Amino acid sequence: MVIRNIQAKSILSVSKVYDYVVNPYVGCQFGCLYCYARYMKKFTGHKEPWGTFVDSKDNAAVLLQKEIAKKKKGLVWISGVCDPYQPLEKKYAITRACLTILIENDWPVIIQTKSNLVLRDVDIIKNASSCDVGLSITTANDSIRKLFEPQSTAIADRIDAIKQLKKHGIRTYVMIAPMLPGCENLIDMLAGSVDYVYVDKMNYHYADSVYKKYALEQYCDNSYFFSASHEIAYRCKKEGIACSIV
Repeated sequence: MVIRNIQAKSILSVSKVYDYVVNPYVGCQFGCLYCYARYMKKFTGHKEPWGTFVDSKDNAAVLLQKEIAKKKKGLVWISGVCDPYQPLEKKYAITRACLTILIENDWPVIIQTKSNLVLRDVDIIKNASSCDVGLSITTANDSIRKLFEPQSTAIADRIDAIKQLKKHGIRTYVMIAPMLPGCENLIDMLAGSVDYVYVDKMNYHYADSVYKKYALEQYCDNSYFFSASHEIAYRCKKEGIACSIV
């Protein structure tokens, strides 16, 4: 893993998904095989393979404090093209510093991560006037998880994180995105712990070789997406969980 400490030029960017996005790092240690953020290499100049480099934006909190004073308040996504709670965050705590600034200034926040390290920041999150926390969980089968995202947090730990967050009265969601084999069984495991669910299919181009290697081709097309997403929607309705199929 190549780690660099850099000075960013800006940190609070306009987002096509929410009003703004904050990415505390460039790159991601999880290095999931299907990750859409691989395209970032076109702009960052990194030659290393995706998942083998991370740039730490050491001045992120200083920049954020200045930028929120100048910009119109809006919903901030943490984060879009890196995991804000990847392992390096435990040492650098850049996400925590940015989150603290946003919440102290009463900016609404939505967090998205694959890591149960987010539980470290419950002390900050539970005092926010508006902060949703989401875990990306792609399958209920940890053996499948290891094929596509071997460096990521175990499924059981993510589900436990959702349950712990809910116990603290925090609004929670789950991103079943991308949908991997076994995702249909997640809703039974999440019942009572999640407020809403998003479902989205995979960009099959990035992980096609993995599907073929492990004879999982039947899960690598739109027919699986439609059947599985409708099954998830049905189970969500049964459990009273709001569900959006992207």
